[in-house]
Amino acid sequence: MSTNPNEVVSFQNVSKVYNTGTIALSQFDLTITEGEFISFLGPSGCGKSTALRMVAGLSEATSGHVQVFGKTPKEIIQKTNDIAFVFQDANLLPWRTVLDNVLLPLELRGSTKKSHKEYAIEVLEMVGLKDYLYAYPRELSGGMKMRVSIARALAAKPKMLLMDEPFAALDEITRQTLQVDLLNIWQKEKTTILFVTHNVYEAVFLSSRIAVMSSRPGKLSSIINVNLPFPRKLQVRTDKTFTDYVDIAAHSLENSSIRRELG
Repeated sequence: MSTNPNEVVSFQNVSKVYNTGTIALSQFDLTITEGEFISFLGPSGCGKSTALRMVAGLSEATSGHVQVFGKTPKEIIQKTNDIAFVFQDANLLPWRTVLDNVLLPLELRGSTKKSHKEYAIEVLEMVGLKDYLYAYPRELSGGMKMRVSIARALAAKPKMLLMDEPFAALDEITRQTLQVDLLNIWQKEKTTILFVTHNVYEAVFLSSRIAVMSSRPGKLSSIINVNLPFPRKLQVRTDKTFTDYVDIAAHSLENSSIRRELG
């Protein structure tokens, strides 16, 4: 067990082999500290989502150890609401309003307190949906549905937010707008965020650190500390420092693939 009080996630020599024989992760090591925004960057099929699912207790390591807040992921999931997951698909219930979709996880936990409804409304306002509380999913755009999904995850006040390519299916303008909104929420709520992407520009813009992963079986290829100041605005993408980080991340991806092919 780690002696670092700020450590929230630890992968220790983790491997994952599926029943089909596919090796998703091999000897994966990574430590994440409280309050980080860390992106898992790598090609499709390199085990990024597998790593996230392990943190959420949705998948178990074949070997090695995964710890979350000093406990096993299953212990955390069973006893606390400290982790929330945002998937690529918003997965909203079409017969429930925006507000009721956000309240659903709280209802499933047996919570119907008035204060929770008030906070759900506050979170929806935070993601720019204060005028859509009683709208239905069919009345929303793809970007608005993803905002509801993020609000639903935040409503339980988690300490950690897991996000599996949540913006991948959106158009570029909507995607960039939500990236800015997500950073604003992260800074306001002080939530640790683990974010899966294969988009180099997205990883650099969002992250305090980037965990670059090699192609399958996934290993940690390198860590990039993104020393761009927060808050970040879209204009930072035109700065030379930003493009330098993009080049570093792109070269890291390329080199990790070459090393895997050679070895």
